[in-house]
Amino acid sequence: MNLGLFNRMNLKESSENKGMYSEWTSLSLMLQNNDDANQSVLEKFGLTTSKDVTLGVVRQLASNLGISQPAEPSPLVTDKEVQWCMEVLCFGLSLPLSEHEAIKDCVNVYCEWLSALLTPKICVPQPIVEDPNVYARKIIAHLHYLFIPRKDEGIDTINRQAVLCHRVLRTLQQIAHESKLLERETWEALLLFLLAINDTLLSPPTVKDDVADQLCERVLSVLFEIWLIACAQCFPSPPLWKTLRECCMNWRHRVALIEQWNRVNLVLTSKVLSFMYGPTFPELKIGDDDLITHGMSNDCIAQSWYRFLNTIGNPISLTKPEVISQTQKFLQFAISTDNVNDPCQHPCLQALPLIFLKAIKGIAGQVDAFLGVAQAIWWETVITGGCTTDKSKEAAPNQTSATYSPSPTPPTQRRLAKSFSVAPSSVSKGIPKSSLIGLTTSRSSVVATASAPSSGPSSTSSISSLTSFGPESRTPLAPGRPKCNSILHLFGEWLFEAAFLGCDLQHRQPHDQNKRNSSVLMESYSQPSSISDIPSLPSSLTIDKYESGKAEALGTLCRIMCAKKTGEEILPVYLARFYLAVQQGLKIAPNRECGETMVAILMNSSDLFRLDLDGVRVLVPVFISALEIVLPDKDLKLNSNVSKTELRRASIHLLSSMLVLPLHFQNVVIKDLINTGSSDRPCTFGQLKPRLMNLVMNALQIESDPQNTHMLLGSLFLCVQDSSIYEKVEQVTQPPTDTSSNLLSSDSAHALFVRATYLVCHRLISSWKTDLNVSLAALELLSGLARIHIKESDAMECKRAVKWLCDYIVYQCSRPPPAHSKDLHSTIVAAFQCCSVWLLEHPYLLRDKDCLTTVLEVAELGVSGTKSVGKPGENVKMKEQKELKPASMRVRDAAENLLTCILEQVGYFPNECGPESISSLLDEVALLQHCNSWPTNCTDQATAVEKFRYFVTEGSVVLALLEEPLGNDQDPQPTVTILIRGPFGRHAWTMQLRHLPRHRSGTKCHAPNPGRPVVMQETPLCPQVKQKYFPDSVDRVTQCKVDQSIPLLDTVIAQNEEINEDTNKLVQLIERQATVETNLAATQSNFVAQECTPPPVVHDFQTSRLFLSHFGLLSLGDENDEAPTLTALDSSAGDFCKDLSLLDHLSPRTCDTVHIFYVKSQQVDAQDIVNNVRTEQGISSYFFEFIHTLGWPVEVNKHPGWTGHVSTSWKVSPQESPVASRSTSYDGSTHVLYWADACAEIAFVVPSTIKPADPPSEQSSFNASIWYERSLSETSTTSKDKRALSLELDKQPVPPRRSGPRSNLHPFTNTKIMVVWLESFEDHLNLPIDDLLNSMTTGLERGAIIKSSEVLVIYLHLMASGLLRVHLQGPSGRVGLASPLVDGMVLSRRALGPLVRHTALNMARRRRLDSDSYQPPHIRRRLKIQEMVQKYKREMTKPELLTYLFSST
Repeated sequence: MNLGLFNRMNLKESSENKGMYSEWTSLSLMLQNNDDANQSVLEKFGLTTSKDVTLGVVRQLASNLGISQPAEPSPLVTDKEVQWCMEVLCFGLSLPLSEHEAIKDCVNVYCEWLSALLTPKICVPQPIVEDPNVYARKIIAHLHYLFIPRKDEGIDTINRQAVLCHRVLRTLQQIAHESKLLERETWEALLLFLLAINDTLLSPPTVKDDVADQLCERVLSVLFEIWLIACAQCFPSPPLWKTLRECCMNWRHRVALIEQWNRVNLVLTSKVLSFMYGPTFPELKIGDDDLITHGMSNDCIAQSWYRFLNTIGNPISLTKPEVISQTQKFLQFAISTDNVNDPCQHPCLQALPLIFLKAIKGIAGQVDAFLGVAQAIWWETVITGGCTTDKSKEAAPNQTSATYSPSPTPPTQRRLAKSFSVAPSSVSKGIPKSSLIGLTTSRSSVVATASAPSSGPSSTSSISSLTSFGPESRTPLAPGRPKCNSILHLFGEWLFEAAFLGCDLQHRQPHDQNKRNSSVLMESYSQPSSISDIPSLPSSLTIDKYESGKAEALGTLCRIMCAKKTGEEILPVYLARFYLAVQQGLKIAPNRECGETMVAILMNSSDLFRLDLDGVRVLVPVFISALEIVLPDKDLKLNSNVSKTELRRASIHLLSSMLVLPLHFQNVVIKDLINTGSSDRPCTFGQLKPRLMNLVMNALQIESDPQNTHMLLGSLFLCVQDSSIYEKVEQVTQPPTDTSSNLLSSDSAHALFVRATYLVCHRLISSWKTDLNVSLAALELLSGLARIHIKESDAMECKRAVKWLCDYIVYQCSRPPPAHSKDLHSTIVAAFQCCSVWLLEHPYLLRDKDCLTTVLEVAELGVSGTKSVGKPGENVKMKEQKELKPASMRVRDAAENLLTCILEQVGYFPNECGPESISSLLDEVALLQHCNSWPTNCTDQATAVEKFRYFVTEGSVVLALLEEPLGNDQDPQPTVTILIRGPFGRHAWTMQLRHLPRHRSGTKCHAPNPGRPVVMQETPLCPQVKQKYFPDSVDRVTQCKVDQSIPLLDTVIAQNEEINEDTNKLVQLIERQATVETNLAATQSNFVAQECTPPPVVHDFQTSRLFLSHFGLLSLGDENDEAPTLTALDSSAGDFCKDLSLLDHLSPRTCDTVHIFYVKSQQVDAQDIVNNVRTEQGISSYFFEFIHTLGWPVEVNKHPGWTGHVSTSWKVSPQESPVASRSTSYDGSTHVLYWADACAEIAFVVPSTIKPADPPSEQSSFNASIWYERSLSETSTTSKDKRALSLELDKQPVPPRRSGPRSNLHPFTNTKIMVVWLESFEDHLNLPIDDLLNSMTTGLERGAIIKSSEVLVIYLHLMASGLLRVHLQGPSGRVGLASPLVDGMVLSRRALGPLVRHTALNMARRRRLDSDSYQPPHIRRRLKIQEMVQKYKREMTKPELLTYLFSST
């Protein structure tokens, strides 16, 4: 005989029997003696004799019941007769099952007689009708014999017995529900009977297919259901409750007990929640409303709930087979076997891991119900394990022999036992009960073979409550939930014990005895040092097989801790236990696998570091170690049925909440929870930074889920931004990192910048190009990186990034036509915008020839659809040879914008006007005020416009020409002043026609009469020279006769009269002329000649004609008959000035507005919220620090840019602004906070009043065409040339394709963005967004109704550590929420401003990308110019135009 076995059986476990019933006596002995007390007198006779008597009497009694023939009145008329017959019936119920008909008749008789408690039937004896309670108690006691298992019976006879048992149970259910006659004694007898039959059937070890296996769930469900009815009708006495508790502890080896216990607890919990927290608390729907009668008071429900909760004792005992088997029935089994084994060796105990898991899941379900996150959809898997086809796998996943098979209970011809009430509506309310408890027909017994399973049940994971961790799908915690301490007071002891299963915690060292007593709490979870008194357990019941239940408990504890509200305190003893449990649960196994406990903790701890939990950061190292197992592993193997994507998402949430800790706490030491005596130096937060940075990089390297990738990209940008600002503020100098190995090992901002740029660009081209949201997030990150200026960065890294962006655009544009969609074009547009940011922030890149060529080729590709320089070997296509087919109009517009940025802004932003304006601040009035002819105080625009000539060239550029020189210019050169209004802004130029450049013109003399130049020397005298006709040598030559052959002239004259006469006339003429000249000389000898002077300087030039001609806008030739490229406008028209002002009020940049609110704790009124900022008192100083990092303050009256409202934007008021008060308000009345770059401007407004909605603004009410996305290849053109030049499209407005009512949409995207600073994080649930919208008017609404669900909100909550928690809210839509901020991210104060600003800009940019009706600013301006052309153009032929130019103004 094993004496140790008996010693343990007689030694009661102290913890199991202390409690609320310790002072009361149990009724267990009454249950054990029930058989002897109600024994029939026929037991005194032999079986044969008694059997014969019974068969005859019972057959006669059954014949009167009306089953097979009409009912007759009972012949029994006295108490004596009835009691004698009851002795016979009592014996008949104990007959062997071979006498099934006799037993059936006995059951029918008693069931009919029990109708006396309802409406008595005719067959019921009169004495029973007169005193039904007394007889009912005896009948109920006799029916116990029916439930006693018979030995050595076959399956068929057992099924027959089960059918009769079901008949009895249904009758008792009906009586409990409907009877109005039951007395307290009868109720107690009924409950004791149910306890007795349950104890008889369920106490013995489980045997497959016996009657206990058939009836297990049925008898338990009836017991609990009738017990609940009794609580409402006649509340059970403490001895009964104590007996119920003791009995249930004897049945804990049965799976059905835990399932029914869970069911009752959840039903009662749902009722407790409804009256404790009211109708607004999330309802716990489980479909068993009929289980609780309507007459049950709230106090009764609360008493019953707490008592049932403690019915099975400590659930942790389910992990101790030596405790579960400490019952008399298990002892009898051990003694009755051939070899006296320990009771804990029984095969049925192999189901304990599954039972323990179900018990912990039931507790977890109640915890989730109190937190308000319980979902009815998971009751099947949480409470009953779901579909029972998997239950065999769940209990013994690796068993080869199928010993764990389901058996039908009750027989298939009977109705399912899950119908606990006879009410016909019981299966029609709420969720079908099959989803709650599983099909009873497959309720299984647990009989295991000697081949033990190698592992415990596979938990359906510890995510029983939270199935998704995305911000859009996770169930929010109930605002009115109880405090964490309250839940831990109730369930903490069980959950902590379960969480510490298998943990071998070291005992305190002797020198630690003087430390505080709270550390003793940790010792209770360490394993005993001596286990000699514990029997050896089978391999299937070792402590590691209970890991699923332990994981569930850890996950539940994590959910409780993450439910902490702002300002709520949790007892230090609970925090210490929790931290220790998490530390033990995250221990890394030698095989470095991700176990179930690690999965449970990671899945349920997303918010752990976002709350102000005291000392929670001691867990940072162990969490980082766990994340290093999960995140970098692409082929992670999990034992539990958890989605790998969800696990990675929860891990990324944890990672994003830890990234700023190293730089925030720097050299703060992370202390150990337990002093292990190790000599290792303590770790500091700063030492964790390289591990965290590598985690982000490695996780992003392998991530494939879009949402997870989005979160990692935001986290990566946070790392770079925070490190960059930290190094700049702290003036940290980094050693030179020339090699890639140095960059990989460094965690400096430069190293992170290089690694992030390379990784994101590489994955963008290789993996992410087909996903819209991921591509947008990656491009947003690259845009943000471009704005981070790090001293160590070199041009090669930035050049590589721009080259990758260009390659990305080329790839996206070259995809086949079926792949071209709105989403694809959105990514191309975003890439062009990103490329613009890189070039604007790093203008030196354009000095690189290769980079400039690459960017211009991509711009050409975007505008025209092809490159002039194609692949190697292809001919170069000139522009006039190309057919322009851009991917879409949106892509063309984005490419034009990039090209304009390159030509106008790169290297020149900000200009002399500052970043507030990329256009000139000069207009017609401002220019004329500098002219001498203009009155000083005149500011009339119409008068000023008359001085200008207006032309439009290329259909999209308005030229305003002023021919009058400005007053400060004294240089008399042809001068023209030009105001150029184009799609990209307004620009002012003054031009002069010069023959020499200024540096060669020299000093000019402006004397009115410079005079004749003075001679250099006297004029020489002219010598008198006698002319000779022949040389002197001729006279010395001797004459001959030949010389005499030519006669002399005189001889000839003398010989010829006619010649003589002519000669005389000639002589006379000569003499006369000599006389005239002599007289003239005498007359003019006294006349002084007037000196010549130069003509006066000309100031009146036709400079307009000169300018237009010199710039090629005028030509005299008649090349073709096409419309002229220059169109004159009629500036004298009535509305011309108004349209000109409207054009000037169309900003060439995008404009957005962010409204900032400060919400004090528990504020829910919009007026109170906006009133907060009127005074600095009571507002966190960090709030003002934050808003000043968003932008710089500007005065509304003096600000030429966007101010947050169209009525005050893009104009400078002449009046002086009032003197600002001591505390400047940024509500838009006098000041706003402003930020701008060359492409966008954003105003940050802090409203201080709630204003009524504005009427539609006239300034933005022009009738502009809506510019829809379309491919130029789809547009049918009849042009002579196949080219459809971009500029040609601008000459004549192209009527866009309209789609019904969309044509009326406003060209602006009125994105409402709020930044809300919360003192209490929970206030984000009650923010009155609809009321606050009245303080967020911008003038762009035009009567549109903005829903609160369309508002994008960035919540910021300052934690006690000085870090800030971020929460994002808004419609995700197709383009998702923008980055870099991610929901749940924890930020440092230094990085807060830039990240919020980038996120707001990206939110608005994404909304514009997603809008079908959005027009880029330069398109709006171009359409306005085209509208003005149609309204004000002068219909002129070319000669008329030239005549107009030659005419005076």
